[in-house]
Amino acid sequence: MPVEQFDFKVPDIRLAAVCGLFCPACSIYIGNREEPERIKRLAARFNMPEEEFECLGCRSDKRSFFCRNICKMCRCAEEKNVDFCGECDEYPCEDLKTFQKQYPHRIELWKNLERIKEVGFEKWYVEMIERYSCSECGTVNSAYDISCRKCGNTPSCEYVRLHEKEIAESSTLLLP
Repeated sequence: MPVEQFDFKVPDIRLAAVCGLFCPACSIYIGNREEPERIKRLAARFNMPEEEFECLGCRSDKRSFFCRNICKMCRCAEEKNVDFCGECDEYPCEDLKTFQKQYPHRIELWKNLERIKEVGFEKWYVEMIERYSCSECGTVNSAYDISCRKCGNTPSCEYVRLHEKEIAESSTLLLP
């Protein structure tokens, strides 16, 4: 399931979700970019075709089933002409609050949206690369990669170090 590739280490608005999630640290994005087996496991877990998991980021033309069909934030931001939910007069709305509580990879949405306001999207993006990168080998990991997916270092990244308890307690279906 090859998809168009571009350098995700260069700040790219297509890889910054309006809600404050960082797409390069998404299990689905990682699966599309580097680990097709991850996509096969997710497709089997959700009983869906692998094509439904093709994704180039939340603001790209090719988005996964979840971002296309379940996420309300992209459509809302477009209607309200804002780049990020934190710019909206209704922030944080009930939809965003509900979304944030559902999975541990969303724990830091408020922090991310505030940081984007404070330092701008590009600087925040660079900080996110560092936050999700393995301290040993530099691989960007998902919030659900407890150990680095390349070198095995534990924890895989700063995000996992800070939220490992919540991740372990979660019954999420987005584990790699």
